[in-house]
Amino acid sequence: MGTLSPVGGLRGLGLVLVTALALVAASCSVGDDGGPTTHIDGLGSSLREIRANARAEGDLQLVAWPGYVDSASTVPFTQQTGCTVNVTEAADSDEMLSLFRSGDHDGVSASGDVSGVLMSGGDVAPIDPELVPNYGVVQDGVKNRSFNSRDGQPYGMPIGRAANLLVFRTDTVPEETDSWNVIWDDARPFSRRLSIPDDAMFIADAANYLQATRPELGIDDPFELDERQFRAALRLLRAQAPYVGEYWTRSDPAQVRSFTSGESAVGTTRPERIPEMEAAGIPLKTVKPVEGATGWSDTWMVSSHADNPNCMYLWMDYSASPEVQARFAESQNQAPVNLVACQLMEDPAACTELHADDEEWWDDVDYWTTPSEDCGDPADEEPCKTLDEWKTAWAELRG
Repeated sequence: MGTLSPVGGLRGLGLVLVTALALVAASCSVGDDGGPTTHIDGLGSSLREIRANARAEGDLQLVAWPGYVDSASTVPFTQQTGCTVNVTEAADSDEMLSLFRSGDHDGVSASGDVSGVLMSGGDVAPIDPELVPNYGVVQDGVKNRSFNSRDGQPYGMPIGRAANLLVFRTDTVPEETDSWNVIWDDARPFSRRLSIPDDAMFIADAANYLQATRPELGIDDPFELDERQFRAALRLLRAQAPYVGEYWTRSDPAQVRSFTSGESAVGTTRPERIPEMEAAGIPLKTVKPVEGATGWSDTWMVSSHADNPNCMYLWMDYSASPEVQARFAESQNQAPVNLVACQLMEDPAACTELHADDEEWWDDVDYWTTPSEDCGDPADEEPCKTLDEWKTAWAELRG
């Protein structure tokens, strides 16, 4: 694994970032119809040519979330393709975006809040599904979504999928609890024992709850919020804040420690934390509440200016192979997007527990998507709050 580089977040980049975004967009290749093209300089036009070109490249530079790339996957990949994999891990979305936009990397395991920025800015190129055969076996439920495609054109290979879950100690919270109201409207009994993610995207979790409990707000998508809806979500967050004992980050295992010690009693968690907490032997339960949940499906994306586009195309295809998907699902506790992986996992019941082939279970999971002014629809007349506005509001809430 590579080591983290000391790169600052998006705040403070200001006008420089806006200008850079415009320059990148202007320099991005376009097709005959004026839209984005899958063309990347040096990329082969067939699988045979891509494999031959990859041998000549011999290198692959990735930005990835911690744990997304390991030697059990990279060693066989290098043996098969000749591409040596180098990974720089990102601690959060701001760092991931900054690292990738440095221009030193061929691909990125983009989360939904990052992928929209990269697609809009021309930083990543659409992919040709014919050149990544495993794309054909990926489940339809994670294809052609707003966080990984534009106008039906895929921009990468889905990696896995998961939902943010309600977690609580059953020696403190009633075991039959199945609603998010325990961290929102009914949080008072657990004062200073709520465990909440320190991320602007958590605004969507508040909106998700309001979507179910305040239908008069007209929230259709918790990542597309107009002024009134946004203010309602912030009011809910401000009301919750006095009861929060910890705001955890993705890269810090503090949540495991706080639930183990009993400092935290209830909160929101990511699936990869669940095995760690269960291993501690504490009375614990996780559930997707009746109101639904937010979730994510990250995407391997290729830089539109990749130095090693052939190695990256081979990596995207390889990442969706059954063997790699099985290892990823087991290490990250995420549902694989290639169901053949289920046959290779050590626990025969794992895919059932992860709801890998249960599309109905995912119907009320809202995947992370970059908030944008056009609300995901240029024809929408009512503007939505942008990602920058979400980040500013969160900083004020936390400050």
